[in-house]
Amino acid sequence: MTKLHLHLLSDSTGETLEMIAKAALSQFDDVEVERHFWPMVRSHQHLERIMNEITTNRGLVIFTLVNQDIRTRLEEACKAADVATVSALDTVTNCLSRVLGQEQLHRPGRQHQMDDAYFARVEAIQFTIAHDDGLLWEEWEEADILLAGVSRTSKTPTSIYLANRGFRVANIPIVPQSPPPQALFRLKRPMVVGLTTSPDRLVQVRRNRLLSLNQSPDTDYVERDSVEDEVRYARRIFADNNWPVIDVTRRSIEETAAAVINLHNERRIAEKPGPKPV
Repeated sequence: MTKLHLHLLSDSTGETLEMIAKAALSQFDDVEVERHFWPMVRSHQHLERIMNEITTNRGLVIFTLVNQDIRTRLEEACKAADVATVSALDTVTNCLSRVLGQEQLHRPGRQHQMDDAYFARVEAIQFTIAHDDGLLWEEWEEADILLAGVSRTSKTPTSIYLANRGFRVANIPIVPQSPPPQALFRLKRPMVVGLTTSPDRLVQVRRNRLLSLNQSPDTDYVERDSVEDEVRYARRIFADNNWPVIDVTRRSIEETAAAVINLHNERRIAEKPGPKPV
């Protein structure tokens, strides 16, 4: 097992760095990573304090710093300490600069400015939280996406992830003993997506959930035949209404959300007037 000290330095919130680091590290096995997260690095004094930690815990420094003075100081200090550094966005921003014929603005945190898109994303998150687990079904027509599936098919976390991408999402559990409201089958605006999973995986997830709540697992909720009936019931509803279905058995929340977004984009393209791509 290889151990790596990974230092992530940003002059903003550091969300971009965290996503880049996570994606890159997923390509390596048998690595024990200790992350050192340093957001809002905007002064030489702050950088000096961080350098003490970097030289004590040598590893790799990945950074997004637009202030040239602070960036130069970091690179010089790391070179003197024989610590590798990588600027996470240089290749992309340099290429954009050439293609657009513009110089970079060098404004830290500019991607987090409170513009119309920011407020739309906040509104999407509020909508999604208010319409979780079948709530406020009278307002479903206002959603962009509606996720349907039996209990523990990751509807809520997928909804929240999509909301952070700006989609207004509602979700509803499919329960044989309590059929969904008829409004679900009359929706025009939202794209309805069915989420399903294998019965074996569902039993395991539900059992672990009950145990974590100190509840008895001796219930139909985790009984194999009952779970199979639930999954079949949900799949029949999906098929009868011609809704796209995503199997989440081996998917992360991010992968499920990406699949939903692809379906939404395809639907939007198909609904555009004019000739369709072949």
